[in-house]
Amino acid sequence: MEFTSASASKYLKRLQDEKDRVLRIENETSTYIVADGEEPDPPEYDYAATRAAVSEIDDKMRAIRHGLHRFNMETILPESGMSIDEALIVLAQMNNAQGRIRSLSEQQKKARLRDRFYGASSGPVEYRFANYDIAEAESDYRKLSDEIAALQLEIDLANQTQLFSVDI
Repeated sequence: MEFTSASASKYLKRLQDEKDRVLRIENETSTYIVADGEEPDPPEYDYAATRAAVSEIDDKMRAIRHGLHRFNMETILPESGMSIDEALIVLAQMNNAQGRIRSLSEQQKKARLRDRFYGASSGPVEYRFANYDIAEAESDYRKLSDEIAALQLEIDLANQTQLFSVDI
């Protein structure tokens, strides 16, 4: 079968739903309760057929996941020159950096730390000062946001358009 990364993910979801359905049916039919004095009427359940169905689904899922991992490792994104696998790692790193830079860009150059309340001592007012250029942090944040968006779009395009084959 041929897949895009996006279609493989959807197919994996469908297989997982089918496996869950088979296991729910197994859970409902593999045992039964009979009250004392009643005639047993066991539900239809085939242990071997259920195991075979689950095994077949697991085999398909394993093959597709392996193909998807191989696709991510081997597919080179044209703009960034990275494999999808590497780009996903870089994207996570960039998102972490973006969070830190966002926090720095939201600071004030001078911020009052402690307010005096009614009845409080007349101690000194304390301030926290940023010892870096906040405008530079804001600029870096916007630049990193643009880089993240560009890389994500490049990954999305590959996931929607490039095909890989899986024998299932």
